[in-house]
Amino acid sequence: MDLDADFIVIGAGSSGCVVANRLSANPQNKVVLLEAGGRDTNPWIHIPVGYFKTMHNPAVDWCYRTEPDPGLNGRSIDWPRGKVLGGSSSLNGLLYVRGQKEDYDRWRQMGNEGWGWEDVLPLFKRSEDQERGADEFHGTGGPLAVSNMRIQRPICDAWVAAAQEAGYPFNPDYNGAEQEGVGYFQLTTRNGRRCSAAVAFLKPARNRPNLQIITNALVEKINLDGRRVTGVSYLDKAGQHHTITARREVILSGGAINSPQTLMLSGIGPADQLQTNGIEPLVDLPGVGQGLQDHLQARLVYKCNEPTLNDEVRSLFNQARIALKYALFRAGPMTMAASLATGFMKTRPEVETPDIQFHVQPWSADSPGEGVHPFSAFTMSVCQLRPESRGEIRLNGPDPRTYPKIIPNYLSAETDCRTIVDGINIARRIARHNPLASKIAEEFRPSAGLAMEDYEGTLDWARSNSVSIYHPTGTCKMGAGENAVVDEKLRVHGVEGLRVADCSIMPEIVSGNTNAPAIMIGEKASDLVAKTG
Repeated sequence: MDLDADFIVIGAGSSGCVVANRLSANPQNKVVLLEAGGRDTNPWIHIPVGYFKTMHNPAVDWCYRTEPDPGLNGRSIDWPRGKVLGGSSSLNGLLYVRGQKEDYDRWRQMGNEGWGWEDVLPLFKRSEDQERGADEFHGTGGPLAVSNMRIQRPICDAWVAAAQEAGYPFNPDYNGAEQEGVGYFQLTTRNGRRCSAAVAFLKPARNRPNLQIITNALVEKINLDGRRVTGVSYLDKAGQHHTITARREVILSGGAINSPQTLMLSGIGPADQLQTNGIEPLVDLPGVGQGLQDHLQARLVYKCNEPTLNDEVRSLFNQARIALKYALFRAGPMTMAASLATGFMKTRPEVETPDIQFHVQPWSADSPGEGVHPFSAFTMSVCQLRPESRGEIRLNGPDPRTYPKIIPNYLSAETDCRTIVDGINIARRIARHNPLASKIAEEFRPSAGLAMEDYEGTLDWARSNSVSIYHPTGTCKMGAGENAVVDEKLRVHGVEGLRVADCSIMPEIVSGNTNAPAIMIGEKASDLVAKTG
């Protein structure tokens, strides 16, 4: 099957769904959207708590793992990524966080015109259908539903109160005027259902005659004539080869792992690495795959002297009761996001903006896909918002079915080490304040035997226990200079007719969860294509 289109969008993740929607809104544009995964028909995708069932499920998750990392005491860790329409927005924890206005102003100060806070705020608002209503910082009527929590649990309320007792202010809207403070997460849900990028942006556009969505289409390479993109070659589910001709542009939205991999498979990337993998270098771009950043989380677990969600879900009777409540009222634990309470804090007074974030959960588990612990407990996860460590994505052969190497280089910068230790100690201090302290039976992780004053011991515990919070970014960096991959209009340097639009273009990781920024990047890319088209 050979096709042609004005625009080919590679990847139906958070950014790609937006781009496909916005470009196909113009009936003059013929748009083809390629997704390597399948359709989002798994019912667990659409139930908020379904991430317990979808993460680590190879039917909808790429199930990536990192290379053994010296910064994690040689451990290799899981990196779930969505392999389905909606991408990781169909698997994620549903948390709507934009980051700090200073993040985007720094992007602008680095030479990326049009990416400052005043530039991107209207794009966030355009996407949004905010349950709280429209104001200076929020929009209504957009495709993406943003809602308040439909569930509360006493242990999370106690954490918010204890954090205030410890001196951290309450903030009812971390996506508003200021991020700093403690409060409750906003979610990408509507009426108790997940509002993924596919639900928000593809579902309304699916029947447009000028939009074709092709699933189970694994891109082999982007085709070039000289330095001009001509189209895309892909493999279908049966292993058959297909080519699509692009009359105008290809927009690559594969994410921080797959976008650099696809560029390198196409001969665009570090020449020496391409040659090593048997690929002819067509455009030598040393920055492709470099600059990888992620948020690393340390998960502290406390056993409780009263029931938590761990107890609620343990028996079959309770599970049936919870399922019935959800079926009848779209309420209860099945509407729960990955975390309920949050906090954005500074580890030291001289830090200008919050440099750590908390995710507080009324349950505890080794990972969302493995079920809860067999005791009453809750989790305080803390992550450093702006890591200085940089890793890379390296090609691992010329076959697109072979996973690239993920080399995060976690905790390789001294600032990162100090910040993760400070964050763990802040978590432990909050646990000593009431009303939370009275609900805690014992510290399970790390353990009461680890003194807060023991910097090296705490750092070693972090290296041995921390995991990704699944925010890979930066591997197709936006900007100018040797390691930049795209310019401020998201055009790949040295290539005509090719842009990248996803979190890989971030010149620095944002100070928060990355799904909302990914959707904003899709909105921005759509505007840029429309203006130059």
